Amino acid sequence: MTGCVNIVCLKWGTVYGPEYVNNLYNMVARHITLPFRFICMTEHESGINSSVEIWSLPEFEEPPWEYAKVCPAWRKLALFKPGLADMQGKVLFLDLDVVIVDNIDALFSFSNNLAIIENWYQPNRLIGQASAICFEAGEPSEVLNHYLDDPIKVLKSYRTEQAYITGHLGLGQFDYFPDSWCRSFKKHCLSSGLAGVTSAKSRIPDGAKIIVFHGSPNPPDAIKGQWGKKLPWYKKWYKRVSPTPWVAEHWR
Repeated sequence: MTGCVNIVCLKWGTVYGPEYVNNLYNMVARHITLPFRFICMTEHESGINSSVEIWSLPEFEEPPWEYAKVCPAWRKLALFKPGLADMQGKVLFLDLDVVIVDNIDALFSFSNNLAIIENWYQPNRLIGQASAICFEAGEPSEVLNHYLDDPIKVLKSYRTEQAYITGHLGLGQFDYFPDSWCRSFKKHCLSSGLAGVTSAKSRIPDGAKIIVFHGSPNPPDAIKGQWGKKLPWYKKWYKRVSPTPWVAEHWR
C-alpha cells in the first residue's frame, strides 16, 4: 500500500456536535500507524479540529420522507462517487458515534473487495452494518449509479442503505470484517441474563478494534450511565447501563 489511506466521516444536520468529529479524529490518530488523511464532509464546520480536512457534503437528493423516516442514512451511498474529495487508494468510512479501542491498520489490508460489518441482528441474510466500510476510492460507483438510475425502485426493495449495499453487490463481491473486530455496544459489551435483562456493567470484548453505538445509548450517554433515549416505564428495568469509564478513556 502506497501513499495515504483515507478515513472519512459524514456530519449533516445538528444531531452530532463537532466533538464527535474531534474525538473520532483523535481516536484514529491514536490507533493507526499508516499515513492518513482524515476527512469530514459537512455543512457545519464550526468547532472542528484544524487537523481535520473539511469538504462539503457530496450532492445527494434525500429520499422521500416515507423512506427517509425508516432509514435516514441513504446519503452514505454518495461516498462511492469517483473523485470525491480527491481521494485515492483505500477509504475507511466510520460513523461518528463509533469508539475505537485498538489499532485499525488491518481494516485497510483485509480485503481487495469492499469490506463491511455483518449485521449482528440479521446474520446469514446478506445484510451489512454500515458503521464501518472499507473500499477502494471510486470503485464501488456502480452501487451509487444503480441507485440513482431508479431510487424509488431501490427504496421499495431495501429498507436501509446498508442492506442495499451488500444485497446489490451480492455474495463474492464484498467481504465481512472478522466478527471480533467490530462489536456492538448493546449486543456484545452489555451482557444479557435471565429473560433478556441487560447487565448494567459493560466490558470491551476480546479482539475488538471498534465498538459501534447504534440507536441508544450513544458514547456520552454510556459514559454518564444513561440510556439517552426516553424509555417507556416497562423498558427501564431491563435497558440499563452503568457509568462506563472505559468509554470515556477511549472517546476523547
